[in-house]
Amino acid sequence: MNSEKGTAVITGASSGIGAVYADRLAARGYDLVLIARSADKLERVAEQIRAKSGRKIETYPADLTDHLDVARVELLLKSDPDLSILVNNAGLGAVAPLLQSEIDTMSMMISLNVDALTRLSYAAVPQFVARGAGTVINIASIVGITPEQLNGVYGGTKAFVIAFSQSLRQELEGTGVKVQAVLPGATATDFWDASGSSLENLPDSIVMNAGDLVDAAIADLDRGELVSIPALQDAGLWDAYESARRAMFGKLSNKNVAPRYRRAA
Repeated sequence: MNSEKGTAVITGASSGIGAVYADRLAARGYDLVLIARSADKLERVAEQIRAKSGRKIETYPADLTDHLDVARVELLLKSDPDLSILVNNAGLGAVAPLLQSEIDTMSMMISLNVDALTRLSYAAVPQFVARGAGTVINIASIVGITPEQLNGVYGGTKAFVIAFSQSLRQELEGTGVKVQAVLPGATATDFWDASGSSLENLPDSIVMNAGDLVDAAIADLDRGELVSIPALQDAGLWDAYESARRAMFGKLSNKNVAPRYRRAA
């Protein structure tokens, strides 16, 4: 029997943040479809969660930098009538400066962090709207608002995730569909090794446990928060950032050039 809460599909679910989301959502009563490249790692995660939760958990190996695999996952999302949550967690990161990075790697990062996330969202959201319920959780990063840190292309892709989530949330207002962007800071996952660095290079004081991160983000989701930044101690800073951004609405397009650009007589 399928879960009354439906199915949560989680990309990048073989380790780190994705695996924690799988654990937490299963504990909340969701069935799961776990997606990542490694079939062996996925199955290990699935076995552990099945033993703890008793939920129905399927694994779906796919490389989301491959257009054919993305198309297969899109079809999966479109054809699952029980789909209720999509967690777009799969992503690539980089820490090296742009000019020290391989362009093919940067292009692959854009493909995964931007194109795949967008296509999977487009596959899931129409049926959520038709049903009047559903949730999209997009894992962004603090570098989406601090692009001077780490690699510029990486920061750019995460800025897209934040902007896309903000626009989607506004567009879906009143439909019953929830959208959230989660902005992790430094987190204790294998991200650092995969991106060519190491957690050992970071002070312990700035590195958050992945479980703590996901628990905080889910608490924000329950409260209806669009943007979750679990490491930000003063929430007023984000409120001020958003207020300043919104204060420019309606003032960024004008027939007349601003007076500061006029040549002195």
